[in-house]
Amino acid sequence: MATTDLTGAQTRTIPAPSTAPLSPKAAEALAQALPHFPLVQAVAEYETAAVHAAQLAGLAESGRMSDLDARSLADAEDVMAAARTVLAKAGRLDLIGGA
Repeated sequence: MATTDLTGAQTRTIPAPSTAPLSPKAAEALAQALPHFPLVQAVAEYETAAVHAAQLAGLAESGRMSDLDARSLADAEDVMAAARTVLAKAGRLDLIGGA
């Protein structure tokens, strides 16, 4: 019979990792890179969703698409549209081959 009584059970404390402060040069580089992270994320999401959508489009053409596949295709298209909006607002549609 299993028990949930942990009286006397050993405990161990895991120390938090120590981190040193960033050098001024590293802090400056990070400050310059941070504004670009949303763009990098949008490009990655767009490209991943585009590949998935292309795969599902092939399935749709074959006539073997299930309801779940159709929903997945719609979701991929939604992700692509959202990423495109982020990139359009930043004026960087060129990152996904758009003008």
